[in-house]
Amino acid sequence: MSFYQQTPEGLVVAVKAQPGARRAAIGPVLPAAPAPGWPDARLKIAVTAPPEDGRANEAIIAALAAWLGAKPAAITLTAGATARDKRFIVAAACGVPDV
Repeated sequence: MSFYQQTPEGLVVAVKAQPGARRAAIGPVLPAAPAPGWPDARLKIAVTAPPEDGRANEAIIAALAAWLGAKPAAITLTAGATARDKRFIVAAACGVPDV
């Protein structure tokens, strides 16, 4: 069960967002229904930012960048701007830590 896929554009990472959490956390990996263009699992990322005006998305990008060791500018939200299931592309070369 993998929450990421390597593509020519970069690393595609599927995330299950939890905005407004009491504390920020990354993990666990959750199973997800099959969807075209999406990995078969989601990495749960909890952030304290509220889901207003894109603040939670910015916090998720910052958390994902720190976790992957990439710059936030290298991460682009490609699907799910207002949904809890989100898809990001990481353009920089990076490794995926264990969850």
